[in-house]
Amino acid sequence: MNVTFIGLGIMGGHMARNLLDTPAVSLTVFNRSPEPMAALESAGATRATSYAQAVEQADIVFTMLPSPEVVETVAFGDDGFVAAMPQGALWVDCSTVNPSFSRDAAQRAQARGLRFVDAPVAGTKQPAEDGTLTFLVGGEAHELETLEPLLESMGRKTLHVGAVGQGSAFKMLVNAQLAQSMLVYAETALLGEKLGFSKDFLMDILPNLPVSAPFLAGKAELIREGDYEAQFPLEWMHKDLHLLEQTAHEADQPLYLASLAKSLYGSAKQAGRGRDDFSAIHAFLGRE
Repeated sequence: MNVTFIGLGIMGGHMARNLLDTPAVSLTVFNRSPEPMAALESAGATRATSYAQAVEQADIVFTMLPSPEVVETVAFGDDGFVAAMPQGALWVDCSTVNPSFSRDAAQRAQARGLRFVDAPVAGTKQPAEDGTLTFLVGGEAHELETLEPLLESMGRKTLHVGAVGQGSAFKMLVNAQLAQSMLVYAETALLGEKLGFSKDFLMDILPNLPVSAPFLAGKAELIREGDYEAQFPLEWMHKDLHLLEQTAHEADQPLYLASLAKSLYGSAKQAGRGRDDFSAIHAFLGRE
C-alpha cells in the first residue's frame, strides 16, 4: 500500500513515523519545511519534492495541517495535491477544521473521482509520539476497513462518529470541553492561592477530584514546574475556538462560555503566549 503523509509538524511528524511500523506500507512524506522530512527519510520514508510528486502514486493520503486555510491552499491551490491524486485514491484529513469545510472538501474531492474521510484526533504531542491517539472518523463505514491497520499504528482507539464532516464536528465538541476545562482549572487554582492554599497543595489535590477532567493531572505537574513547552500550542486552541464559534453560528446555537474562553485565549495569544502550550492560560491569568 502506497501511503503519503503531508504536514509533519508537532503532531504529523510523529504520526508519520509510527506509520513506518505498519507492515506492507510504503510511506512518502512532504512538508513545507525540509527538516522534518530528513528525519523521516533516515527512518525509511521516501522524501517527495512537491505535493504533486508526493501523491501521484498514493493509495491513501493523510494530511495533518494547522487550519482550514492551509488545507485549502495545500489541497486545492495552484500547486495543490488533489489534482495529482490517482482516481479512486482516499484522502484522510486529520487536520482540525470546521465540519462545513470538511463536507465541502469531500464534495470537491469526490468530483475528481477521489474518496474522502475526515479523521481529526483527540490527543496532543505525547500521544502522537506514543501512538495512542484517538481518531474521530467521519465517512463511509467500509473505508474504516482499509484504514484500520494504519490508524492502529498511530492510535489506540478509533471512533466512527457518522458521515463525512461528523469527525470534524465531534472534534469541535472535544476541544470546546478541553479549552474550558483548562481555563476553569487555572482560574480556580489561582483563586486557591489567594485564599491561602499552597500551590503544591492545589496542584496535588485539585486535578484528582471527581469534578476534574483527567488530563488536568498531567497539566498540573507541568504548571507546577513552569514548563509550558507546547504539546498543543495555545494559538491552535484559539484557532479551534474560532472554528467552534463559526460552527455554532451555522447551527444557530449560542455559545456563551466558549465565546468568553475564545476571548481569554486570544488575549493570552496577544500577550505573547501563542507558541506556549495552551496550559499557559494559567500563567496569563496569574500574570506570570
